[in-house]
Amino acid sequence: MNSETATRRIVIGGASGFLGSRLREEFAGEGWDVATIGRSGADASWGDPAAILRLVDGADAVIGLAGKSVDCRYNDANRDEILRSRVDTTRELSAAIAASAAPPKVWLNSSTATIYRHAMDRPQTEAHGELGAGFSVDVARNWEREFFAADLPGTRRVALRIAIALGDGPATNTLFRLARLGVGGPQYDGPWFPHRRYRGIGPDPTEPSASWHRTRGRQRFSWVHIDDIVGAVRFALDTETLSGPVNVASPGPSDNRTVMRALRRTVGAWIGLPAFRWMLEPATWVLRTESEMVLKSRWVVPEKLLEAGYEFAWPEIEPALRNVWAGRRG
Repeated sequence: MNSETATRRIVIGGASGFLGSRLREEFAGEGWDVATIGRSGADASWGDPAAILRLVDGADAVIGLAGKSVDCRYNDANRDEILRSRVDTTRELSAAIAASAAPPKVWLNSSTATIYRHAMDRPQTEAHGELGAGFSVDVARNWEREFFAADLPGTRRVALRIAIALGDGPATNTLFRLARLGVGGPQYDGPWFPHRRYRGIGPDPTEPSASWHRTRGRQRFSWVHIDDIVGAVRFALDTETLSGPVNVASPGPSDNRTVMRALRRTVGAWIGLPAFRWMLEPATWVLRTESEMVLKSRWVVPEKLLEAGYEFAWPEIEPALRNVWAGRRG
């Protein structure tokens, strides 16, 4: 550790979650002065612009991760809070940076790879990807719009379009649980009763183009190991040529059928019953989540990171799952 690194200060908004906690530990361990913004137990609270400004002014970097978890039912209250929690906290960080006498050189803000359309025909890159429509996409669009809205000439901005994260968090643990229970087979989309939970949101809401897709369990699955999220964050902080949207996803995307087979092998489950949408919908209602999480085809590749020279620690799905499983058990 050198003296320069020991004096660097980073501000993390939303440091209490799965990713924020890991980043806080990593940067603190490397000698950074880590300041946090959150709802409780943080150095500053959301809704306190003076306190946020004190942290941001003079910081070397800011990372925005705040937002209500999307692992819930998309009722009206949850829909509104998912959007509000992302846009409002991003606006608060933007205002603090704009008001800073010594603004941070770089601001990384979380976004999501689900901003792209349901894709089974070709991968979605930052340069040639097509944005989708409906609730989840509108949340991402409005989130990024707020992030890039202000004129902040002294601060480089990177929107991290993060794929499904593999680590000791709720999403991965749910997949492991399904595999161990013998229901870790492929998930099949199909017709279902109409509903409005996936309708668009925000000032210019969009509508999903289709209520379901015939995927036959081959919907694409873009993912990223948490080690590579941390690695990509470090890389983006240090790589001055990176700006704008950046896909944070493994260069080895898989598909639902292959992922579920890898999960079964990882946990030692010999049986994996398939799940059709008419089975998934009641199950996700009980679990208070949404079937979109496993039925949307997400085919995202990290073109910008690869071109800039980032090397992924976990480019293939099964070794990544085995690593997470071993760490979880240990």
